[in-house]
Amino acid sequence: MPIINDNLQRGIVFALTTALIGSTAGAATKLIASDVPISVIIFIQYSLCLLLILPNIIKDRQQLHTSQISTHITRGLAGWLSFLAYFYALNEISLVEANLLRNTAPLFVPLVLFIWGRQLIDKRRWFPLVIGFIGISFILSPENPSNGVALAYWVGLGSGAALATSMVGTRRLSHTDSSQTIMFYYFALSTLCSLPLAVSDWQGLPALDTWPYLAYIGVSIYLAMWSYTLAYSYAKPSVVAPISYFSVVFSGVLGWILWQDIPSTLSFYGIFLVVCAGAATLAMPSATQDAPIQINEIK
Repeated sequence: MPIINDNLQRGIVFALTTALIGSTAGAATKLIASDVPISVIIFIQYSLCLLLILPNIIKDRQQLHTSQISTHITRGLAGWLSFLAYFYALNEISLVEANLLRNTAPLFVPLVLFIWGRQLIDKRRWFPLVIGFIGISFILSPENPSNGVALAYWVGLGSGAALATSMVGTRRLSHTDSSQTIMFYYFALSTLCSLPLAVSDWQGLPALDTWPYLAYIGVSIYLAMWSYTLAYSYAKPSVVAPISYFSVVFSGVLGWILWQDIPSTLSFYGIFLVVCAGAATLAMPSATQDAPIQINEIK
């Protein structure tokens, strides 16, 4: 049997940790969404992240310097919109379907690269793209008995498209800016964008029993970025990235345990096709994917 080296093992463990953190944070959001407005959850989430990163920025203010303000804005808005759409979908549809739709991001990345940078789509990527979007059509199909709230499914899909834009922006920024710089501008911009919505939806302080969930949701982004960065520092993206789809498995288990959610047969087919297509897209070797990634980069 082939021996897996220590670095690859660490990369896989950190990638699985990222998937688990993301799934549990989604479950925590769904658990309190009926008690705390989505806009307030998002504002608290990003405010906590901003507070966590501020000490590092104050300690080294040079990290505020960047030559890519416009890219930071695009990446920040895309990341914020992705979470806003994802949390909205979570409140309306099952955890596994919302998570799956957000994880369609790899299928949108080639399209984002073409629109943003006029980068042509590799011929090898067309087949998994077509398979992936067929799977999406199964999940969005009006014949799908679990698709009772059609808008939420489309919003969830929009979360995946926005996340793809965020991923491309982050990759561009990682060539010139540190992970601390990228995260600070992302958290700061997202906090500012969330504030007006949170104020308009404010219904008083959230109930005491929701604060542990709110705290975990906020800290989870920071933890997920940390573990994801470490995963990519120990192993190639073509090995680590497909593991992100384990979050769909984790979400399915959590959804079944907490809400007895069982996707319809059509949804299962769609999930299978999207996961296979996304994993195939991510695993394709390319100059940009398998280039060495430094510990201070963030994906």
